[in-house]
Amino acid sequence: MSRNITERRMYDWNAVPWRKLEKVVFKLQKRIYRATQQGNKRLVRRLQGLVTRSWSAKMIAVRQVTQQNRGKKTAGVDGLIALKPSERQPMVRQLRVEKGKKVNPTRRVWIPKPGRDEKRPLGIPTMYDRALQGVVKMALEPEWEAVFEANSYGFRRPRGCHDAIAAIFNSIRYKPKWVLDADIAKCFDKIDHKALLRKLNNTSPIRNIIREWLKAGVMDQSVFQPTEAGTPQGGVISPMLANIALHGLETAVMGVVPKTIKEQSKLTVVRYADDFVVMHENEEVIERAKKVVQEWLSEVGLELKAENTRISHTLNGEEPGFDFLGFNVRQYKVGRYRSGKSTNGQTLGFKTLIKPSQKAIERHKEKLRNVVKSHRALSQTTLIAKLNSVIRGWCNYYRAVVSKEVFGEMDVFLWRLTWKWAKRRHPNKSRTWVAKRYWTPTQTRQWNFAGKLRNGEAVTLYQHSETEIVRHVKVKGTNSPMDGNLVYWSLRLRKSPGVKQRVLNLLKRQKGKCAQCGLTFKDGDIWEVDHIIPTVKGGKDRYDNLQLLHDYCHHAKTKEDGSNAGRARKREIGTEEPDEVKVSRPVLKTSRPGDGMA
Repeated sequence: MSRNITERRMYDWNAVPWRKLEKVVFKLQKRIYRATQQGNKRLVRRLQGLVTRSWSAKMIAVRQVTQQNRGKKTAGVDGLIALKPSERQPMVRQLRVEKGKKVNPTRRVWIPKPGRDEKRPLGIPTMYDRALQGVVKMALEPEWEAVFEANSYGFRRPRGCHDAIAAIFNSIRYKPKWVLDADIAKCFDKIDHKALLRKLNNTSPIRNIIREWLKAGVMDQSVFQPTEAGTPQGGVISPMLANIALHGLETAVMGVVPKTIKEQSKLTVVRYADDFVVMHENEEVIERAKKVVQEWLSEVGLELKAENTRISHTLNGEEPGFDFLGFNVRQYKVGRYRSGKSTNGQTLGFKTLIKPSQKAIERHKEKLRNVVKSHRALSQTTLIAKLNSVIRGWCNYYRAVVSKEVFGEMDVFLWRLTWKWAKRRHPNKSRTWVAKRYWTPTQTRQWNFAGKLRNGEAVTLYQHSETEIVRHVKVKGTNSPMDGNLVYWSLRLRKSPGVKQRVLNLLKRQKGKCAQCGLTFKDGDIWEVDHIIPTVKGGKDRYDNLQLLHDYCHHAKTKEDGSNAGRARKREIGTEEPDEVKVSRPVLKTSRPGDGMA
């Protein structure tokens, strides 16, 4: 009898002990990370072989690409999309990292670039190749996380855009500097395969399967095209391969100044994927750094994008400052703003401020216009629901910098949009009638664009200015989740400005742990807000009836309590975003309030 139960738990997808599987894989990854730091290459290769053969790693990889990944419904050349539970176990048994294995070409999909007329090519691998790439990534990631440069922030858990911006702020907050703001032209499409494989320097099976993925070619409109360079955007392992190809850029640039602690500290390189900045107080050093970057990139088949590469000063010049990752970084002379102060309290004579860039503001306005335009004939509650999701996402991204003024301006712009929307629906009604029909006064605000659901519940348009400014603490040095310091990473999650307030409250109440399995939430985990007593059984949508669970813990719990039907109900329109896919983000917070990132 016990044997039958064991077999069922091994092969019934809905009864897989995901907690145990994740612990097995994390322990192996932690050992790889430590062995790399110790320089024990032999042990690293042996442990990576264990990961690629691990049943636990294969199960997790298949779950990620067939259940959790947002692109699970995008098919490769095999035509397969999110597999049924009965189809996942056979795929797990087929996954093999072996020499001479042939792979299918990727399917080319073109997507528009934000704010541009050109399109970005994506290469969508087959479902099998995506799962196998996930396994290989689990083996390679801890090795490279142990050696990646400290100021590399793109495509690395849990580092992000806000860490890169905080690094820039820390570099220039006390002294104006010259900046090389650069972009690499078609980075993913032009990486030299030979240079990348030389950097990998890995065991034959892993190296060979990566070579096959790189050389697999693409199918564009049923026409096969060979790939002589680049890594296909859309693959699970592609972002990490791009980071490996660009690893060493910071070290090369640091070679333009003498190798002393004082001189090295004056020069800063911050890279996020293929965008990077180089900062130094001397313009000649920046010019030399630009030449070094061009020479270094040519060795891996890349070059700078001329139209997106410029040298500027953070304080002086005709166009001081620069844009990076949607933020405008600039220093202002004393006048409109109060002067910043040094560490010992001396007046600097300038203020370092980071704000949303003008391009980002215009893109957000255009998106709001499109939402209102496309909802002309729909109800007010439907419009509010769509606008709220757009507004919350944009505000969460910019809440860690100087955004209060911009948020206020966006609210004025949004009021004008909604007023035109309302007047268009009732051209023959008076302004007073329209105002009473769509706006509800409260004790705090006179104009609240609000409607009611069928059950009588009020739904209000979220205001940009309601977003609280939360400073972001940059991730420490080369710290990585692979180092096993779960307390440090859990505390960062519980203070993160990129997560909804309801989720943050639950994280703090549960001390950063899943209420079902007891495991500490870590970056990259997908969590869901669950009703302890299901709403279909009379449970209320209140904090005392909510808990935060891993997605797989939530699936098991809803199956046990019979609340699966409740998952299909409509979510809170206009007040919350869907909770199914919530990837954790680290916190970004400056040490001195009001000194630049306010």
